Amino acid sequence: MDQLITYLQYPFVVYAMIVGCLIALCSSLLGVTLVLKRFSFIGDGLSHVAFGALAIASVLKMNNQMIVILPLTMISAILLLRAGQKTQIRGDAALAMISVGALAFGYLILNLFSSSPNLTGDVCSTLFGSTSILTLTRQEVIMCACMSLAVIILFVLLYNRIFAVTFDEDFAKATGVRADIHNLIIAIVIAVIIVVAMSLVGALLISALVVFPALSAMRLYRTFRAVTICSAVISVVCAFIGIVISILAGTPVGSTIVAIDVIVFFICWICGQLTGSYNR
Repeated sequence: MDQLITYLQYPFVVYAMIVGCLIALCSSLLGVTLVLKRFSFIGDGLSHVAFGALAIASVLKMNNQMIVILPLTMISAILLLRAGQKTQIRGDAALAMISVGALAFGYLILNLFSSSPNLTGDVCSTLFGSTSILTLTRQEVIMCACMSLAVIILFVLLYNRIFAVTFDEDFAKATGVRADIHNLIIAIVIAVIIVVAMSLVGALLISALVVFPALSAMRLYRTFRAVTICSAVISVVCAFIGIVISILAGTPVGSTIVAIDVIVFFICWICGQLTGSYNR
């Protein structure tokens, strides 16, 4: 505890905890919707797209890489959500195509054009997370906080419509809800969360932030609101504990957070079996 208190006196540690908890909160809010709509792996696919876009931005030596990463990830999110509706290619097939293609092209571009002396290390840290979460500046924390606040406000304002679109899109359309517009908003928000979360857990582990808290909450509660609130609490707590353990033990931040999420899922599953809350 004394060691933790000592670390908390450093601003970069506080910044890491703030950003980590905000990313975890935003990921969990839409995680329930994605799991119920059977789009659990969209986070994985979009993270690969973001990796490919990052490779392009790195080769072009752009100072602000978000100019490339965010638009490409948003476009891919929209295409993936639409692929499960009225296209000839099913959603899971489109997800596999975009995901694997972006990952392969990103790694190929880095190998062909990158001038980095430690290409393997750069790719590994991008895919699995790095210590960059511990080197955040005040400006980056403010940007993350603003983006997270925008996501939370959008979710609260559109909660009823997101609920309707999640459970019965056809009925939502019949009642006057513009489901296409709300699906578009969900896609854009997901893309923003994925891009921001890459610095925390890496491209290959982002899906865990989206899926595990939602699945854990579903073991304990049945209503959409209760599951969403519980998912948010679990996600934030796991992120906080993961960052603390990572700082004290020197373990990778992203992998530690995901490991805590997995442990909590099994605890929630056992509690759900014992209380019968999941079987009701």
